[in-house]
Amino acid sequence: MNRIVIEHYPASKLPKDMRGTFDKSASVKVVVEEEKPTKRLTYEQLTALIDKAQKGKRPVTTEEAVARVRELRDEWDD
Repeated sequence: MNRIVIEHYPASKLPKDMRGTFDKSASVKVVVEEEKPTKRLTYEQLTALIDKAQKGKRPVTTEEAVARVRELRDEWDD
């Protein structure tokens, strides 16, 4: 995999969309790596994965879903 590392690079030389909130007088470390292409699933593969994940599970009622959400929310109140 190709990788380029440049340390102590002046932030002022970065393209505007990459500069963000860096001070123009700051030094930054720039790392550039080639991304590996992601493998896209076909519709059939995706539906097969969903079916496999849901196999043997019963549907959840609205009341059960609301109870779960309230329980999770109440954990933060303590």
